[in-house]
Amino acid sequence: YKQRKFNLFREESEGYSKLIVELNQERPASEVFNTLEIVKSLIGYFNLDPNRVLDIVLETFENRLQDEELFIPLIKSYMCDPQVLCEVLGFKYRSTVDSTPFSLQKLTALVLQHKVIQLDDILPWLVPDDKVIIKEHEQAMRLAKEYVKKMSIISTKDREEQAEEKEAPQDKYSTNQKFGLCQALLEVGAWEVAQNLFNRLPDHCLTDQRPIALALCQMIQALIEPVYREQCIISPKLPGRKVPPLKSQLAPKPMTDINDIHDQLLPMLIILGPNLHHDPILMYKIMRLCQTAIKQFPMNSNKQLVADKNNTIYYDILTILDCALLPSLSFMDCNCCIAEEIWNILKHYPYQNRYCLYARWKNDTPMQHAALLRKRADAQKKIKAVMKRVSKETIKPVGRTIGKLTHSSPGVLFDYILIQIQLYENLIGPVVDSLKYLTNISYDVLGYCLVEALAGADRDRLKHDGNSISQWLQSLASFCGAIFKKYNIELTGLLQYVANQLKAQKSLDLLILKEIVQKMAGVEAAEEMTADQLEAMAGGDLLKTE
Repeated sequence: YKQRKFNLFREESEGYSKLIVELNQERPASEVFNTLEIVKSLIGYFNLDPNRVLDIVLETFENRLQDEELFIPLIKSYMCDPQVLCEVLGFKYRSTVDSTPFSLQKLTALVLQHKVIQLDDILPWLVPDDKVIIKEHEQAMRLAKEYVKKMSIISTKDREEQAEEKEAPQDKYSTNQKFGLCQALLEVGAWEVAQNLFNRLPDHCLTDQRPIALALCQMIQALIEPVYREQCIISPKLPGRKVPPLKSQLAPKPMTDINDIHDQLLPMLIILGPNLHHDPILMYKIMRLCQTAIKQFPMNSNKQLVADKNNTIYYDILTILDCALLPSLSFMDCNCCIAEEIWNILKHYPYQNRYCLYARWKNDTPMQHAALLRKRADAQKKIKAVMKRVSKETIKPVGRTIGKLTHSSPGVLFDYILIQIQLYENLIGPVVDSLKYLTNISYDVLGYCLVEALAGADRDRLKHDGNSISQWLQSLASFCGAIFKKYNIELTGLLQYVANQLKAQKSLDLLILKEIVQKMAGVEAAEEMTADQLEAMAGGDLLKTE
């Protein structure tokens, strides 16, 4: 005996037509049982193929995603075996490899969120394989490193070829079904499933895709909205645009207290990383949340935070600065406002914490992110061009250009400037005068770069004769004296470096302290004085009569 089953619409057009009509009726969520009975009766009466019926149920749900309260229980009741459901969904994905509709990915995200199927069951049906995505991610990093090496070489490519290269990432995104699924998971609020998908791939591999980063930013906006409205609003007269809450009841719960940063906000920001720059409004909100949290801590006489080991928010804010805010600033060209907002957080931390953040921002973070590596190379190319034009006559225009460049990548720029100063002593005056347009955070990074340049130098501090101090150390010392005299930069880090050198029986760095004291105090010790200088120091006739 063989049961008759009709699989094609043309084989049993009336039965499938009635099924489609019934599924598209406006029914409340309480009508799940009745709808299931109608579907079963149509299958029995018209001998419909149950798997084909499941496919039609899914397709109807795909076109009516707002009715998830009806269709999710219906699918659960109709098909208890998740493996069969994954096979039907997998067939849909395989037949739309070139251009997978986002509605299908959103449907998959909803059934994953409601645990109708598991992520490990559906991923094998999606393309490309994880190994291919990881390989492409590593290839992007290799290309970025090659880009850094080739910055000094003039490109011979035509503009059309370069335009084709820019379009390639969009093509890769549209053909990558896992990227689309990740975006859909974030849009429906399935954070736990999305987090599982993030953990399967390298850091920032998924969030480097702009649509995914924006979807995660939107989720964070909804997450922090209640506590931001309550504690961080600037003025009742400037309420700003309200962010609607996430629709799904299975989505992460909104933050209700500033102390929820550790459990709810921090994991998302670590995954988002430098891609926070796609949403500057969210950056501002997070910075204001951090400033509000800082007000809870006790401060010393210098208005700097006192670390509390029992309160994790002190260290959580450092982590947010390290993994998200500072790297994102590197993408914000000429945005001095965000730089100042970040400084309003940083200034409350001691110099040890700040210098550690600057070291990672300048040296470590770009090596983990291809786009940041390219940004750093572009900044190096620009500062090299600017430094060729530094002179006494071009202080103002060059100073404005340097100021704009340092808003986003101060560490890289100061590294090159200090190298040039060590080579050419006559640049000290023009460079010091041209640094008057910097932001507060740029001045602080300059203080760190000076310490790094002094501590990281492997060169001899004495000339070959062994009696006189090397030119590079004299130049750096003169620059330190001039820069600390002219601008308000914290001296603590540099003085601690000199003290540590003295403890290590290295006294040559006292030259730095000498230059700073002489320049800031305005007192110079002259070893040999002319007759005119002696007469001037003796005072005039009026002073002598007194």
